[in-house]
Amino acid sequence: MEALGQREEFTRWAQAAQPQLLRGAVLLTGDRQRAEDLVQEALTKVAMRWSRLRGTSPDAYARTVIHHDHVSSWRKRRHEVLTAIEVDGAQARPEPERRILVLEALRTLTPRQRAVIVLRYFDDLTERETADVLGVSVGTVKSQTHLSLRRLREAAPELAEFLHEESR
Repeated sequence: MEALGQREEFTRWAQAAQPQLLRGAVLLTGDRQRAEDLVQEALTKVAMRWSRLRGTSPDAYARTVIHHDHVSSWRKRRHEVLTAIEVDGAQARPEPERRILVLEALRTLTPRQRAVIVLRYFDDLTERETADVLGVSVGTVKSQTHLSLRRLREAAPELAEFLHEESR
C-alpha cells in the first residue's frame, strides 16, 4: 500500500514540475525534442530514487540530471551547430520581440554560460543552488554569470537595459 501512495505522490510532483523543467531544458538545449528527452530521462531517474528524494528536493535533482545529461550529449556532438530555438507557446511573454532577441543572444553563449543564465534567471535559482546543479563553486557561478551577461549585452545591445535589470 505504501508503494501506491509513493507512486501517486511522485505522479503529482512530476505533473507539477514537468512544465518548469521542460522550459529550462528548452532554453538550455535550444531544441524542444532534445529537451523533452532530457526531462523524460530526469523524471525516470527521479522516479527510481523517489523514496530517497521525496523528502528532499526532487526538483534540484531533476535539474542536475538534465544538466549532466545535456553536457554529456554536447561533449559527444561538439561540432554540431545550433540552428533554432523553440519555446513552448503556452509560456508566451508580453514582449515577443524582446523574447526573440534574448533567445537569439543565448545562442551566442557557451553551453556552461548558457546553463548558468538559464538556471539563475529563467529557473530563478540562487547562486548556491546553481553551483550545486552544475557541480561548481559559487565563485565560478558568479564569474560565469558576469561573463555571460557581458556576452549577452554584446550580442544584443538593444537588450542592455533589460539585462542590467536582470543582473541585479
